[in-house]
Amino acid sequence: MLLALMPLCSMAKTPVEQDIIDRITDQRSPYYYMKLMMRYTSGALDLTDDDYHYLYFGFAYQEAYKPLESNPDKEEMLSLMRGMDPDKVERERLEQLLIRANAARMRDPFSPQILNVLTFVHQKLGNDGEAQRWATHLNGVIRTILSSGDGLTIKSPRHILMFDHALDVMAAEGLAAGDARVVSRTVEFVPLLSSQVIEGKKRKGLYFNFERIYRNKPEGYTYKRERTWQFNNLKPREYK
Repeated sequence: MLLALMPLCSMAKTPVEQDIIDRITDQRSPYYYMKLMMRYTSGALDLTDDDYHYLYFGFAYQEAYKPLESNPDKEEMLSLMRGMDPDKVERERLEQLLIRANAARMRDPFSPQILNVLTFVHQKLGNDGEAQRWATHLNGVIRTILSSGDGLTIKSPRHILMFDHALDVMAAEGLAAGDARVVSRTVEFVPLLSSQVIEGKKRKGLYFNFERIYRNKPEGYTYKRERTWQFNNLKPREYK
């Protein structure tokens, strides 16, 4: 597994909407979104957990955030990966994957799935600096989602910007997920294919808050969810 995941966060950092808006729109704030995103896209390795918190949840207030639109480049990326042996990948396919992953990232810059592919491809191409850059971002995003709630109850869900992010995080934790079901206007429950002991208790699944996804939902829109690509299909080296 790629991720050098921290233990489940002991201190939750549930996103507070007014706090996020105030911080990312204040040009004097260290979390002013334009500057923060420039640091992220330029490959800064010194972003803090607070930086990732405002980056991830602040994206919900950017014009580029369109969670209900398709991402054809991501679909092409996943198509290129089907049937691929991660230990024997020809350079041409790696280069095609890199093009598609970078294009897909424009629509979904915090997708754990896409960030993982970028890390893997750069590692395979021998671009160690780039591989570390994307691995660092990947871990930062995962920590942000994990710290947004423990996911163990409907009152303490993890918060996500895309439905696939929930499945990606669970895959990174080694959890096999079943078909999600909506349990309230803002929360879905993702069952585990087999019960797990989490924090000393047997759990049948995890809860995720998806409210940001439907804030600007077009009338009559229906979403068809595809299964996430599993992290452990690839075996790139671990960066810390």
